[in-house]
Amino acid sequence: MHYLDYNEKIEHGTPDFPIAFYHVDEHHSRYNMPFHWHKEMELIQIQSGSLRLFLDDREILAGAGDVILIEEGVIHGGIPEHCVYECAVFDLKSTLMHTDACKRYIRLISRHQIQLYNYFQAVPREETVRDPSVLPGAAPSSMDNSRLLQAVGRLFDAIRYPHAGSELSTLGALYEIFGCLFEEEYYTPVTDAPAPGQKKMDQLKPVLEYIDANYSSPVTLADLSRIAGMTPKYFCRYFRAAIHRTPMDYLNYYRIERACYILSTTELPITDVAYQCGFNDSSYFVKTFKKYMDVTPKQYALRL
Repeated sequence: MHYLDYNEKIEHGTPDFPIAFYHVDEHHSRYNMPFHWHKEMELIQIQSGSLRLFLDDREILAGAGDVILIEEGVIHGGIPEHCVYECAVFDLKSTLMHTDACKRYIRLISRHQIQLYNYFQAVPREETVRDPSVLPGAAPSSMDNSRLLQAVGRLFDAIRYPHAGSELSTLGALYEIFGCLFEEEYYTPVTDAPAPGQKKMDQLKPVLEYIDANYSSPVTLADLSRIAGMTPKYFCRYFRAAIHRTPMDYLNYYRIERACYILSTTELPITDVAYQCGFNDSSYFVKTFKKYMDVTPKQYALRL
């Protein structure tokens, strides 16, 4: 999946079938998930291992069988831990708003009049049973998620291996998923007050966009704090609280993610990859690459 643009501008699927499917494992060129957002919705199901996801200001540790629903515009990133997962990215309005009967439901979502639950556990964990507040935004552990999880499974079964009629099966599964979300009331009404942490994440979007556009050039803490309209000291605290890394650490992390993509899609020399990703010293690039990826760039390229 193309996780490298903070505000993804790529087309997911095709114009006549705007649904894209991705299978992601440790051999995928974009296994790690830097923070980004997009205008489409995204459904993720964990096949094995675990995925630590950050959705705006919330953190989720999802395990095998769990489903995560990410609404449009939500900044999200993740750290996989021996994880294999699948995801579908789709434009909600162009896929499901084909009749007036359906439009009235989809508009509640697109107009942000309701907030869908974003996390559905296959097996409720003990800590969430004791204290549901540890996972804000998750479906309550007292609810039976089996019907929804089965519908998501049918979606991925239909889209994983294209065949005659798979588009119909895929759309049918999507309708079933959203029908279940409304029937089981997997949502909460939205008040006029902004969600906690939402303003913080919105303020960081211009910073993330700047990193995306300028990672190959020199970028300083002063540059980033100026864009955020904060002092460098306050910006560092603000950024770390939201993104869980310091600004400069995250810049290097992003540059290495970009390097992974270039290494997996080109045969450029290591020195050229380093320069394209904002490193003027190839030795420092190799050291930084190993810090984040546990292997050197050469070792990474050889195992692809």
